[in-house]
Parts: sequence; structure tokens; C-alpha cells
Amino acid sequence: CMERLWATGAVLVALVVLGAPPAAGEELSGVFLQMYRAECHFINGTDRVRYVNRHIYNREQLAHFDSDVGHYVGDSPYGERWARYLNNLPGKLEYRRARVDTYCRHNYKVDAPFTVNRR
Repeated sequence: CMERLWATGAVLVALVVLGAPPAAGEELSGVFLQMYRAECHFINGTDRVRYVNRHIYNREQLAHFDSDVGHYVGDSPYGERWARYLNNLPGKLEYRRARVDTYCRHNYKVDAPFTVNRR
């Protein structure tokens, strides 16, 4: 019986931490989160670099740009429409494609003495 109580408590804590929606009839807080996350993935130093830019709204990834694909990809119904819009902006696509060199490789050269070459 005690094990079941601990399991139930663990599930409740996980739901609170992960931000489960409120019960029916409760009011929402009205706070929204919009986030952009840029990631650089290095394979064998700077020989192979992948740049990913994620667009997140309320903990849901709507769309992302992947340099391996070369354009925006929608991850939700709204994100698909947004990705189509962004893919029709040639300047925006060119800027994102160039981020492999201007953001990832540049920062690798700056940070490598502190992160890669540490002993």
C-alpha cells in the first residue's frame, strides 16, 4: 500500500513539473512562452556541422530550421503554415543557411580552448 502511495505522489509531482493543464473549471494564468532555440551539432570538430533553430510556443515546437534539410519544417498544423510562409522568404532562408559558418563554426573557434581542449 505504501508503494502505491509513493507511485501516486511521483505521478502528481511529474504532472505539476511538466505543467499538466488545470482541471476543468479552473482559470488559465494567461502567461504564454515564446522561445527560439539555436543548436549547433559538431561531428568530428568542424568537419561536419549541423545547425538547428527551433521555434517553440507554450512548450510545443511549432517549426524548425535544419541546415541538413535546408529549409523550415512544420511540426504542427500551425507550424506547417508558418514554415511555408518562411520558406517563401529567400533572404530568411539564406540567412539561416549561412548560420552554420557565421554562428556555429565561429563560436567553435572561440569556445574550443575552454570546452574541447580541457584536460
